[in-house]
Amino acid sequence: MPRPRPAPPTAAPDPAGGSPAELLNSVVGAASFVSALMLYAGYIYTNAYYGYFHLDSFAVGFDTFELVIRSLNLAALPAIEVLILTLLIPHLPRLLSALHVPARHVRRLHGVGGTVARAHVWFVAAGASLLLLWRWIQPYAWTAPLLVATGLLLGWSRAAAPAGIAGPPGWWRAASLVAGGLCLVWVVALVAGDRGRHDAHHDAERLVRRVAVVVLTTDRLSFAPPGPKVEDLGRGTHYRYRYSGLRLLVERDQRYYVLPLGWKKSTDPTYVIKDDDDVRIELRPGTQPRL
Repeated sequence: MPRPRPAPPTAAPDPAGGSPAELLNSVVGAASFVSALMLYAGYIYTNAYYGYFHLDSFAVGFDTFELVIRSLNLAALPAIEVLILTLLIPHLPRLLSALHVPARHVRRLHGVGGTVARAHVWFVAAGASLLLLWRWIQPYAWTAPLLVATGLLLGWSRAAAPAGIAGPPGWWRAASLVAGGLCLVWVVALVAGDRGRHDAHHDAERLVRRVAVVVLTTDRLSFAPPGPKVEDLGRGTHYRYRYSGLRLLVERDQRYYVLPLGWKKSTDPTYVIKDDDDVRIELRPGTQPRL
């Protein structure tokens, strides 16, 4: 009687779950979303910063690359760091398995990630509760949509469903993903706007340290008060009038956006000076603090 053939060995389940193709798709999708979020953050930050000085970022003319670079100012904020770490926890086992970390450590982290992901409802509940207290949690109101976004995105992950229990239907996962993404956009708008206004206020308080601008012109210019200091260098001088006491805010396309020393947001204008044949611009170092 022939011996029965042994059953082929079954592969051990992957503690992280998912195929390499799924991982690649997730990485590409996340990278696309983060890129769009950075561009949006850069616009909000730039518009808030220059809006403090009565300027519009579109009128000044910043390009896409500059907006993305400015969004890097937000990378070190605790709100962004906490969100990234929370969302990475359920996926750490997959990454560590690829790096050949011992299986016992991977299983331990997989358990921790699953516990965090299964608590996603509590994240959403905490964020919704804080939304009701919006007026009383300023300037940390961004924590409310951040908690909601974290909970919704964790609930979208596979680790959020306990073993042996089917996950939520596809339409629910898609809806939670869209809602979580919108909450993230909200968080970015709040954080970037607050950071832009804070940085603008900080720079306005230390205006004397910015690059000094000296404007020399052939004809007298009309400045709204308070205006810079003006000197008449005499009729025999080509650039007869010299204006000083100005600090450079930004220069774009031969236009210099300058502020007078002692500038006040509530009352003082921002001057726009175009460099042409009748105007010469000199840039000098601002007042440096003593060491």
